[in-house]
Amino acid sequence: MLLAALVTGASPAVVSAAAPIAPPPRVVVGTAGGQWPLDPAPAVVHAFHAPPTPWSAGHRGVDLATSVGAAVLAAGGGQVTFVGSVAGRGVVVVTHPGGLRTSYEPVMGTLAVGAAVRPGQPIGLVQATPGHCPLRACLHWGLRRGEDYLDPLSLLGRGPPVLKPWGGLSQP
Repeated sequence: MLLAALVTGASPAVVSAAAPIAPPPRVVVGTAGGQWPLDPAPAVVHAFHAPPTPWSAGHRGVDLATSVGAAVLAAGGGQVTFVGSVAGRGVVVVTHPGGLRTSYEPVMGTLAVGAAVRPGQPIGLVQATPGHCPLRACLHWGLRRGEDYLDPLSLLGRGPPVLKPWGGLSQP
């Protein structure tokens, strides 16, 4: 979220201290992912909100409930392309086949830039970062294709709900 704000010049979104919400179904945007970056599957504290324009405010990822020191896992296979600090927060970026990039913050990276990763491989540990998620620790998980921000929950393969006919009732 902060990395996105720095790149676009927008201010970071204010995160609500409300109860976690269940992740809604999503349309798959690529094949790089396939799993949560935390185990067990976390609650979504703050959902993705695409900005109407590249310079507008929005929430360019999702915040996932977790605890300080929790292992952060690669959401898909790829290569570590950034490990470092951005505005005082640890950030890890993994570039996946097809040009998708996932980002994770605040994270103390445990791998070097250039390291190959497989889905579910630990890539770092959640850091304590005051002010990111009020009253709790969270992981900000982002997804980009080129300059476009996408909903990282789409990597989990959730599609829209589909209503199917039920044979229990006869039609008039």
